[in-house]
Amino acid sequence: MTNIDNVATPQFDYERMVQADRALPVLYTDPALFDEEMRKIFSKTWVWVAHTSEIAEPGSYTMAHVGLEPVIVTRDRKNKVHVLVNRCRHRASTVCEVHKGKTNSFVCPYHGWAYALDGSLRGVPYETGYAGKLERGELGLKALRVEEYNGLIFATFNEDIEPLEGFLGPARKWIDLFMKQSAGYPMITQGEFKFTFKGNWKIQLENTTDAYHFPLVHKTFLNVTDAETEDMFDILNKGGWVEDLGNGHSVMVMMPELVDLEENLDAPIPEKFAELADQLRAEGHSEDKVRQIIRAVGGAGFNLNLFPNLGCSAAFFRVLQPVSVNETDVRHLALGMGGGPEVANQARLRIHEFFQGPMGFGSPDDAEVWDRVQHGARGRQDLWVLFNRSLENEEAGETGLGRGDVSSEIGMRSAYRQWKTMMEA
Repeated sequence: MTNIDNVATPQFDYERMVQADRALPVLYTDPALFDEEMRKIFSKTWVWVAHTSEIAEPGSYTMAHVGLEPVIVTRDRKNKVHVLVNRCRHRASTVCEVHKGKTNSFVCPYHGWAYALDGSLRGVPYETGYAGKLERGELGLKALRVEEYNGLIFATFNEDIEPLEGFLGPARKWIDLFMKQSAGYPMITQGEFKFTFKGNWKIQLENTTDAYHFPLVHKTFLNVTDAETEDMFDILNKGGWVEDLGNGHSVMVMMPELVDLEENLDAPIPEKFAELADQLRAEGHSEDKVRQIIRAVGGAGFNLNLFPNLGCSAAFFRVLQPVSVNETDVRHLALGMGGGPEVANQARLRIHEFFQGPMGFGSPDDAEVWDRVQHGARGRQDLWVLFNRSLENEEAGETGLGRGDVSSEIGMRSAYRQWKTMMEA
């Protein structure tokens, strides 16, 4: 019998393929390389799968992917979180096809094998046919290692990987800051929008900490928004920065004044939120609470990229899901204040829809550019893809790693450094 770990794999010259400030377009176009990424990156590192609010109650679950592997994220009756491969151990059928909900068990539609919320095998129809030889204890759904940080649930197939907190490293500070936009209420996901673009997953990975594209790609958005918002999104002239956080993670600070949403609560309330502030006062909220909610309602002033698949982007989660070498699913999860004022959560949704919704000004423009990158990358394979912007001005940041101005491509350099490390391992 062939051991799958010993199967011969293609040989790639990673040293030439990815250099300090550039990469060859084969990174976007080679199917064999894509397969290696699924094996060496998505099967070996921590991958984000859900937010705790998506499985808030015992019996709740949501579906996700770890690389190409479909998984189910569950909360059992003892309140423990599990991540299980969505595949019956009998004949490989998926045991769940409803994206999220509540259940007592998962039953395979093919032959009726039933599994508990922790993945254990609980029922086998006509079990006498196995003459007492069926080892139930060894035939539960495949379980992944699971850890959480501040509401973010990660899973991995790699039992030998370092603890999640070590993997996140300096990014933990930025996760904590990002979560302050719930204004003292529990953070929740309010809904999601999913779309597919015909391009490689790394094209989207690069985008989350790329401020350089904003004034051009999102010019239509800037043209139709109010003057106050247009000035706020003049991000190339606000003194922001991009910082390498290690392990492929990076942060892009677009609006330094909105990094910590619990500071400067005495600042004037923006005119565009004056009506919302009045509604909150009418509901009986204190002036301090009104100001906390108003300051948080538009989200954080930065994008945080967590390698390999999660962007904590201003006021939403952006989740990338590789499908093939030239196809990627993207999920945008709008965030809200659990138990918070309905008018504030509605305002957050309207802001989200205006830019990131299916009829918004942001996502369609981004997706078109990503599609063009994939199209162009299919041409000459000897022309470099550059991410050398602001390389000469890079300096040591707070963590001792690289930091550059807000238009710097240091986030891409950080991600590809981690990519190369994992692919060469």
